[in-house]
Amino acid sequence: MLSISDKEKIINEIIFKASLSSGAGGQHVNKVNTKVELRFHIDKSENFNEEEKHVLKTKLKNKISNEGFLVLSSQSERTQLKNKGKVLERFFDLLEKALKPEKKRKPTKPTKASKEKRLKEKHMQSEKKTGRKDVDL
Repeated sequence: MLSISDKEKIINEIIFKASLSSGAGGQHVNKVNTKVELRFHIDKSENFNEEEKHVLKTKLKNKISNEGFLVLSSQSERTQLKNKGKVLERFFDLLEKALKPEKKRKPTKPTKASKEKRLKEKHMQSEKKTGRKDVDL
């Protein structure tokens, strides 16, 4: 989990861009830049080591542009400040999920009851199909 000081250091590396929001909203939306776009260059960041950068790039590859920027945007709120807060919250959630180590799967064996159920279903399917065959007269 990222500490508050880590988040503050990361925020200094983020580029914010405001633009007009799309969609309905009347006159307000046509004259105010409320949409906020967050851009973060993973390779140029000094807050992550090489291993963490590699993990971020592989897990978030669908959100990374050709130039290497992680790009997120928010336009759901009516104010730029709220959209900025929302996009920052999503950004840090993404980072924490990506950097969280995956749990190792414990291999398990099927239970005796599940094996018997599978064999019973196979037998019933077989019976169903043999019942469809033509009968010799």
